[in-house]
Amino acid sequence: MHGGYTVGMRLSLSDANGWETSALSPVSREHRLSRNSNHLLNALPDAEREALAPHLKPVAYKRHDILYDVRQEVNEVYFATDAVVSLVVPLSTGEVVESAMVGRDGIVGAGAALNGRVSLNRAIVQIGGEFLVCPVEPLKEALEHHPNLRSLLSAHEQALFAQAQQSAACNAMHVIESRLSRWLLRAADLHGSDEVPLTQEYIAQMLGVRRTSVTLVARRLQEAGLIRYSRGRIKLLDIPALQETACECYEAIKLNYDALLHPSNK
Repeated sequence: MHGGYTVGMRLSLSDANGWETSALSPVSREHRLSRNSNHLLNALPDAEREALAPHLKPVAYKRHDILYDVRQEVNEVYFATDAVVSLVVPLSTGEVVESAMVGRDGIVGAGAALNGRVSLNRAIVQIGGEFLVCPVEPLKEALEHHPNLRSLLSAHEQALFAQAQQSAACNAMHVIESRLSRWLLRAADLHGSDEVPLTQEYIAQMLGVRRTSVTLVARRLQEAGLIRYSRGRIKLLDIPALQETACECYEAIKLNYDALLHPSNK
């Protein structure tokens, strides 16, 4: 019970002092201070990072910009520093469904560098911001000389595939309260802030539900004191309660990512 309202079936407040924060937590001061960086680039050994550095160009993209589309040749890869990108599957009806989300934890378009093929999804900027952009050809050359870089990017693509699988299971099995909480937490993690500039209409589209459903659930979350929203902006107020309300997919995605990209942490 929170604010006189029980959200879904999983909401139970935890002692904030005893909550174990995980990687990319939006309430972590450390991550707020390092917001304008890319964790995948930071994880590279010096040699790999120095090989890429001359080719990285800072570029800002706005919300709804499309980085590449389905079956389009990918000529650049994108390391987000504070932007967030949705990888979506467009349908013939004009609707799109999100399969994965990438932010300062990873890279967008790495599959093209690894196998030289076209994209199988659309990459659309969900939260506008800064990227470090690298042409594909210099990245391919770096991959030839630095096997550790190739291994890291391969692991990242596996993590994206695992995220897409988890999202499919989540959309099929979990209630909207849990899915919305999971999605907001993930977006805030990747953006590096507890405030995300997103509309309910956009969130509904990414979750594959009607906007009225998101509006109803968001209102209940706000009444419970978990979030505060105004037009085009949502602020996460109670991270532990949101984590309890979120389905298991929120933690599963992070655990899969850590297992694949940081196996030494086990």
